[in-house]
Amino acid sequence: MNYEATIGLETHVQLKTNTKIFCGCANEFGAPPNTNVCPVCLGMPGVLPVPNEEAIRKTALTGMVLNCEISRYSKFDRKNYFYPDMPKNYQISQYDRPLCVKGVVEFEFEGKIKRVGITRVHLEEDVGKNFHFATTSGVDFNRAGVPLMEIVSEPDMSGAAEAFAYLNALKDILIYAGVSDCDMEKGMVRCDVNVSVRPVGQKELGKKIEIKNMNSFSGVRNALEYEIQRQIAAVEKGGTLIQETRRWDDAAGVTESMRTKEMAHDYRYFPDPDLMPFVANDEWLNKVKQAMPELPMAKKNRFMQQYQLPAYDAGVLSADLSLSLYFEKAAAGTKNGKAVANWLINDLLRDLTEAKKIIDECPIQPQHIAELVALQDSGKISNKIAKDVFVEMFKTSKAPGAIVEEKGLTQVSDAGAIEAMVDEAIKANPQVAADYKAGNVNAINRLKGAVMKASKGKANPALVDELLKKKLA
Repeated sequence: MNYEATIGLETHVQLKTNTKIFCGCANEFGAPPNTNVCPVCLGMPGVLPVPNEEAIRKTALTGMVLNCEISRYSKFDRKNYFYPDMPKNYQISQYDRPLCVKGVVEFEFEGKIKRVGITRVHLEEDVGKNFHFATTSGVDFNRAGVPLMEIVSEPDMSGAAEAFAYLNALKDILIYAGVSDCDMEKGMVRCDVNVSVRPVGQKELGKKIEIKNMNSFSGVRNALEYEIQRQIAAVEKGGTLIQETRRWDDAAGVTESMRTKEMAHDYRYFPDPDLMPFVANDEWLNKVKQAMPELPMAKKNRFMQQYQLPAYDAGVLSADLSLSLYFEKAAAGTKNGKAVANWLINDLLRDLTEAKKIIDECPIQPQHIAELVALQDSGKISNKIAKDVFVEMFKTSKAPGAIVEEKGLTQVSDAGAIEAMVDEAIKANPQVAADYKAGNVNAINRLKGAVMKASKGKANPALVDELLKKKLA
């Protein structure tokens, strides 16, 4: 029997704000343990939370870029549970009146446009972080109270690769919108996975099983690949799957049972009496809408049209916001956008990776890439010389024109000088010349190489080719 998987994801994303969601403590990563805390985020008796409007605004903006309906009326609720990282023994979240509902994420998958529905986007507070040592455990509450969005997808995915593509597309959209840095190494994005299997053709969904607290997209993909096969094997053996929460052991490559899955009523939600409902009017929503960015897919399509880039180049450049901005600055100084894209994709990204730098740390100014392309297109330097100049640009941050001037790298286009080198190459390689005349057209490349070597790479390649063919005709 053939089986199919049904997958839905709950993605938790820390918002990019200066302060926490209900107090004035700094929202920053890496501070000494329990230093960004106060009576409010520690849940001391008698304190009152005050909502951070920037967190609400960025959640609404997230809803807009995810094509959601923005609720005119939303409220905060208390989600009650007991765990060491929860100082109040309840989490302020949103239950039945979230900020954003009924959205969709569009992304490319296997050459087609895939649409994954968004059930809701709601705002809540993050919890602290537990640390376990040899004989003791500790809790750092610096993260408690950091504004956190939960983005809940519809069960519209059917495979691990598809879920991986969705998460990457979602991350790119959120970075473009400026609502989060989505730095997974800092715990800014975490994911809960819901997955079930059923025989192909069966309408009723299988038993939903949750994999909790995934902290990498590759981990989500690997966990799904394992869990789908585990569930299929269990069903085929006549076993009964139960609704439960499991954890992913990345080292062992398996999921392990943690507990039976809680239902909503287990958390005893009720409206937070200390927080007023939030009512969004037209004026406020219009201000939020003004911050709507151009999204990755739209930018990719524009790059293809405006700069005549192939789909692959446009996709690579638009997938990274900083890289796309760098490209546009470089392309603004030249009409040859394809040449700029080639330098970035083939050379700059390689050198940045080797140097362990990101594009924001690039030693080459965007306008210098445009200048390098102009030097090539004008014939002042050859492609080979351009490669050498680029290496020097990356090392020194100097402009390409200055490097060409300092090192005397201007391309030789003097017909008389090149003709003398062509004659010498033919004279020094009589058999190669004879092979060409006998019909081996590829033999001319060896003669070209001899001329370029004699000129130290400065000879105009087009003129070398022209003169060689004329001499050998």
